[in-house]
Amino acid sequence: MKKIITVILAALITLVFYSNKTMAQADVTTALCTKYIVSPFISDGQQYKALLNGEEIAEFHATFYGGTTYRIIAASGQTEGNIVFSLYDKERNLLFTNRDYQNSPYWDFKFTSTIDCIIEAELDGTDKTASGFAIMLIGFKQ
Repeated sequence: MKKIITVILAALITLVFYSNKTMAQADVTTALCTKYIVSPFISDGQQYKALLNGEEIAEFHATFYGGTTYRIIAASGQTEGNIVFSLYDKERNLLFTNRDYQNSPYWDFKFTSTIDCIIEAELDGTDKTASGFAIMLIGFKQ
């Protein structure tokens, strides 16, 4: 009976440790993103989150309204530039990728008409076994 309690206790301690570590990483990553949501931009109120491992790609869907200026911000971990995000139209035509701009953490853009888009995010690095908590924010100009 003592052995079962010890195993359960060890599992709970491990779960709490990794849960706190993930929350701390999420807080740091969110802080990296929110520093780019400054006036005249305001957040759309959502946080797009994913836990990426190796070559996994997260996919998000968003509608952008014509005539509005938007800002996409993405980060993973504790440093900038380690996440690649790409914006596609519904037919999967590439509209933008930050890979062409040294993995810039944000991009400002404006469409002339309303468009539904797919945003993909992936870790950038040579270590394909890496993992990381990725967050993306979308802001718009007031």
